[in-house]
Amino acid sequence: MSKAMVSEQTSATTVRQPGLVLTDHRFDVPLDHTAPDGERISLYAREVVATGNTDASGRARADLPWLLYLQGGPGFGADRPVGRSGWLDRALDEYRVLLLDQRGTGRSTPANRQTLPLRGTPEQQAEYLAHFRADSIVRDCELVRQRLTGGRRWSVLGQSFGGFCTVSYLSLAPEGLDLALITGGLPALDADAEAVYRAAYPRMERKTLAHYARYPGDAAAVRRIVAHLAEREELLPDGSRLTAEALQQLGILLGSGEGSHRLHYLLEDAFVPTPDGERLGDDFTQQVGQLLSRAGSPLYTLLHESIYAQDGRATAWAAHRVREEFPAFDPQRALAENQPVLLTGESVHPWMLDTHAALRPLRRTAELLAERTGWGPLYDAERLARNTVPVAAAIYHDDLFVDTADSLRTARAIRGLRTWVTDEFEHDGVRAGGRRVLDRLLSLARDE
Repeated sequence: MSKAMVSEQTSATTVRQPGLVLTDHRFDVPLDHTAPDGERISLYAREVVATGNTDASGRARADLPWLLYLQGGPGFGADRPVGRSGWLDRALDEYRVLLLDQRGTGRSTPANRQTLPLRGTPEQQAEYLAHFRADSIVRDCELVRQRLTGGRRWSVLGQSFGGFCTVSYLSLAPEGLDLALITGGLPALDADAEAVYRAAYPRMERKTLAHYARYPGDAAAVRRIVAHLAEREELLPDGSRLTAEALQQLGILLGSGEGSHRLHYLLEDAFVPTPDGERLGDDFTQQVGQLLSRAGSPLYTLLHESIYAQDGRATAWAAHRVREEFPAFDPQRALAENQPVLLTGESVHPWMLDTHAALRPLRRTAELLAERTGWGPLYDAERLARNTVPVAAAIYHDDLFVDTADSLRTARAIRGLRTWVTDEFEHDGVRAGGRRVLDRLLSLARDE
């Protein structure tokens, strides 16, 4: 690749935190990597170096290797560090870390309800966003690598969707990688969105019932809120409408290590007395609003199902259609039959375009993306079978977000990949386990 295809926009800005030197980088990259002379967008990345790994001028030592961190999502910016802690603390022992805001997120060229209308019609917006999948992210990374390392290989740590991107990296440009680490993000190589969600709903049911077994009063608390929402309209602080189906999405908390406890505390004090009768309290709706809002991450909804699309077919709201195969998730039926209301995880649904305030202006754009056909492949099974890059992956044995059986099949399909299958952590294990998790993966990848 020609270095002319990517350039830093401005001189890098450097600041310090206790124990860290942080340097900002901005890059211009092609929107469409098949048309490198066409429109360009901006990427932001933050370089993080431990002060002990800098030279006399305060810059990273020239011999210090790079570790690229790819965030989960899609649609979320990279972590914002405050001092040395967790996995970053371990990484900084021997790497300079690049925290990349993937295209459309964080400080990279934004893509949200405020900026997307600048693209024009919903059709033009959808066409624009079709370039925001893992294949484009990987090609962005390769251009950034050329610019920062002068062509030397670097290592990558991919969390969740970042792990999906890492498998795409191993498929599309393994020559750029020295080592690859994946946490909770080994995707099925060939499952479509329907298959993904057909496997996901039973996990969601199992996680919900396990939570109710731990906190028996929460089943009644959720039923009470659902019954209330059937009678009274409740709005969240941003103007989003809280429906029973939206409430069910709080099950996303059950995918993290502390999530069950957080959900319990949230449900403890949902109602307050008012002159108009019992209503959901401001404290409750504020917390729910923060958990459900897509104002800062609309791509999480707009592009979510596209991360599973490779066979050319439209995703067509797969999670919503597959949900019909699992009638136990119908909240009104649960009330009528005196059954527990089951919670959901990260599934996306067309009704969200009406209930979620930040998504309403993007309704037609979302519909067009759901209808879109012609999605190309994200993984190369033959190339993965010949892989020579050292790879290690943490697989969480009852992961809410990524099917464990799919991850194990993919692990067997990638030559040389070494796994750590554990029930000690949930999907956020790299954060919860921090230094220990990263140390384990590095040892596995290096066959130590």
